[in-house]
Amino acid sequence: MLRKVTFKQSPLTLSGRPVRVGMRAPDFKVVAQDLKEVSLGDFKGKIKVINFFPSLDTPVCDLQVKEFNKKAAGLSDNIVILGISKDLPFAQARFCSLNQIKNEIVLSDYRYNSFGLKYGLLIKELNLLARGALIISNDERIRYLQLVREVTASVDYQEVFNRLQDIIKRTTIPRRKFWFLPI
Repeated sequence: MLRKVTFKQSPLTLSGRPVRVGMRAPDFKVVAQDLKEVSLGDFKGKIKVINFFPSLDTPVCDLQVKEFNKKAAGLSDNIVILGISKDLPFAQARFCSLNQIKNEIVLSDYRYNSFGLKYGLLIKELNLLARGALIISNDERIRYLQLVREVTASVDYQEVFNRLQDIIKRTTIPRRKFWFLPI
């Protein structure tokens, strides 16, 4: 089954295996700004909000990263915001430095297409990622997915962060086992 998004109303095809809410999140390999490999497993046990977008060199993507960075500032240490695009790590580093992106980890899928293909979000015709957001709970399940059908349109930030609050409320924090010794 082919899934489609549009760019200025022209249909585009999404490649890879589509994910759905409730399934176990597939691991993926992307590249950090220092060129080190990063995987989903590096954030195990945390709630992960993944902000995915085509390119930082567009106004909508620029705004998207800035908005997620701003929202990330008030989140707990148990939540991580990851921004993923196919921009080169050098361009991402420059963008993050110029725009003081310090609360969101911006990563590149340029080398392997791993995130794009494992999540069914790689635009075949452009070799870029689609636009949207997803939330993976600390038990590594996909709990929310927003795929923006028109690539030039913006993510519904309010919806993403409302859903994040719902997920946080339902998330169980692992309880410590306490051992009591007889007196």
